Amino acid sequence: MIAPKVHLNGSSRETLREGYRDAADAVLRAREALRDTRPNARDYYPQGDAAYTKAVAEHMSRCHRIQSVLDELRALCDAVEE
Repeated sequence: MIAPKVHLNGSSRETLREGYRDAADAVLRAREALRDTRPNARDYYPQGDAAYTKAVAEHMSRCHRIQSVLDELRALCDAVEE
């Protein structure tokens, strides 16, 4: 991942920092909403024994991807602080 370089002809440090913080806050809210959608075994058992296990794996994959985005945004925010 490449971070922006703060310089006179580019965006200000504050503009970059605010943008990354706002985006991170939105992703945090999305992460919480996603956690609330975790699979419930009762919703999957009519589809067979493997359905719930697969649904949990898919949910965890989504959780990991959204966490990855959050981690990148935080790293970008830290990078413009330096």
